[in-house]
Amino acid sequence: MNTSAPSPFPYAIGRGLLLALALLLSLVGPASAYRDEDEGEYQILQASYGTAQRHVDVTQRLKELARQDRRFRLVNELFGVDPAPGETKTLRIYTRGRDGDQHVFEYREHGDVDGSQFTGWGGGNWGQGGWQGGWGEGPVRPGASAWGQGRGQNSDDGEYQILQASYGTERRHVDVTPRLKDLARQDRQFKLENNVFGVDPDPGRNKILRIYARGRDGQTRIFDYPEYSHVDGNQFTGWGGGNWGHGGWQGGWGQGAGNDRAYNRGDLRIISARYGVGRQTRDVTDSLQSQMRRDRLDVEVSNRLFGFDPAPGERKVLWITYSVGGGRTQEVRVEERDRVRLP
Repeated sequence: MNTSAPSPFPYAIGRGLLLALALLLSLVGPASAYRDEDEGEYQILQASYGTAQRHVDVTQRLKELARQDRRFRLVNELFGVDPAPGETKTLRIYTRGRDGDQHVFEYREHGDVDGSQFTGWGGGNWGQGGWQGGWGEGPVRPGASAWGQGRGQNSDDGEYQILQASYGTERRHVDVTPRLKDLARQDRQFKLENNVFGVDPDPGRNKILRIYARGRDGQTRIFDYPEYSHVDGNQFTGWGGGNWGHGGWQGGWGQGAGNDRAYNRGDLRIISARYGVGRQTRDVTDSLQSQMRRDRLDVEVSNRLFGFDPAPGERKVLWITYSVGGGRTQEVRVEERDRVRLP
């Protein structure tokens, strides 16, 4: 009978394989982390949150958020401050690309921020300064999450190209196209008041900003914004760059749209309406139709009006698609606590 001890070589070989595997994994780990540090095309220099008039530096807080998660929803609570109460804010991230050029990435409030395009996002190896411009300087690249993946240049955002803009009533209105361009370049959104345009074309009457536009399908559309509502240029091509307003509108103030004459019952038709913010919206078409009086709509937008709050803690928006007198379809956007008057 063979009583010799088992050969140690199989154990030695197995142990050697384990050690080699452990060494390989130790090398792969740092390599993967290094690649993660090098992901993206842009190095963050600085970050600000707010509006053109009121904004704060949030570079350090953004680092903390980046270390916690790859993607987050942009709300005031994240930064612990609301630099411009009542206004829609943006996160501006100032960067330097691999080509050495500086770029600005912009994310709207309530949109999602994804750091995949930034070098060293999760590791926080960025934000050491180097941005020489102010809030509004430098070429702006819309944030992929906030504006739509792969949209490219800011001039391609939106679905409608502005032809002309007028402010007032049917009987008294003025062309405000050049002034609207100035406002669009300053900020993404503004509140519609007489002092914005420096004129009250029809004192004592409710006025509207009427934007005449052409869609990608070649059809013209009219967008009405009641006085005291907020104007947001998201749906318009080249809004912030001012690459619009070169004419092309052949109709007058009321052609194919509502005006200020006395309406017969049945003239105003609410086609659809939604209330909420982002993906948290609900259909309120029937509710608005029930609020019409003598074929007119004059209500304050609020949770109480609809009997529910689709997005607690956030300022909501009412979108209405309507027509007047069988004319072309129009849209109006009214923020919570603002008043909507149609037609």
